[in-house]
Amino acid sequence: MTKGRLEAFSDGVLAILITILVLELKIPHGATIESLKPLLPVFSGYVLSFLFLGIYWNNHHHLLHAIKQVRASILWANLHLLFWLSLIPFVTGWMGENHFARVPTALYGVVLFMAGLAYWILQTVILADHGCDSSFRDAIGKDFKGKASVGLYVVAILGCWFIAPWIAWSIFILVALMWLIPDKRIEAALKKSL
Repeated sequence: MTKGRLEAFSDGVLAILITILVLELKIPHGATIESLKPLLPVFSGYVLSFLFLGIYWNNHHHLLHAIKQVRASILWANLHLLFWLSLIPFVTGWMGENHFARVPTALYGVVLFMAGLAYWILQTVILADHGCDSSFRDAIGKDFKGKASVGLYVVAILGCWFIAPWIAWSIFILVALMWLIPDKRIEAALKKSL
């Protein structure tokens, strides 16, 4: 399989996930601003999940640019990531419909944690496949944001479960804000290697 085909497939899956996500937004019954209030939890979840999917798409795009060849291990690691990302519309809808109740919010955190872990696995598989002396390894470096995100998801899940769901929600927003500034390490390293 070519790198372009892997990118196209992954882009298509993420586009479908964003489409499914927006379909969870139901039309309000009424034509006033007041009729929108019941939709605020669902819309808030939509905005956050849209950001997360956009962040994954952006970083996944840069990650795949570093690939020179696509092997089966990369395909499976990529599918593993897409599996966890495919659950985001479901947990987003459940969390929003239940006004960020403890169990749906904790499960949302579990899905984000597993997606973060799957992304790390994909990155690790690519690193192993492309050798220790690659420019990609230099670009990844210590991957502080990636490791911090996964750790923060654990704190969010525990905080939600043992204290209150608003703690998880706050941490999810913090992680999204951390990643809103695109990670330019891979792009810069690839430019150097040209």
